[in-house]
Amino acid sequence: MGRAPTTSPVGLAGADADTSAIGRRVRALREARGISLSALARLAGVGKATLSGLENGIRNPTLETLYAVTAQLGVPLTAVLSGPAAGPTVRGAAVSAILLEVFDDADATYELYRMRVAPGPGQLSPAHQPGVTEHVTVFSGVLRAGPADAPLTAAAGGHLRWTSDVPHGYAAVGDEEVAASLLLRYPRQG
Repeated sequence: MGRAPTTSPVGLAGADADTSAIGRRVRALREARGISLSALARLAGVGKATLSGLENGIRNPTLETLYAVTAQLGVPLTAVLSGPAAGPTVRGAAVSAILLEVFDDADATYELYRMRVAPGPGQLSPAHQPGVTEHVTVFSGVLRAGPADAPLTAAAGGHLRWTSDVPHGYAAVGDEEVAASLLLRYPRQG
């Protein structure tokens, strides 16, 4: 991705700073699927103590952890956030995204974000569940994003699309912040 991507801790801002509510949602989804805490931690590639702290509301989850856990639960990120009315902001090492809307059709759930990518080191995100696609429209700056092993580049007015069931990243090219929209499409499972 040009600069070395980082996976530093991130948090949730705004209404979704309520980590106990996020933890309750994660636990409810895990239990509804009959998955043990240990099994989910292993599948998501996170520590059991990290997942336990998340479920108990005593740990502020990183964006990477939430994506890894929700991917294994087969749900979009917004399933554990409070929803679009709250307009939660998620922050990563380079990306800040504000949830604008969640909508469904017969085949998929969609999450629409307003996204900014800061210049400097890029951000590496974990794989989503199979079939998830990301669609980015760049409004300003130059963005390098997509699969970690085959990133794509788009300038203002450009559009990128990739299947994000593999590790993928985001990085601003140059010294200008990138402003973009991000649409995630989560296909219905089963």
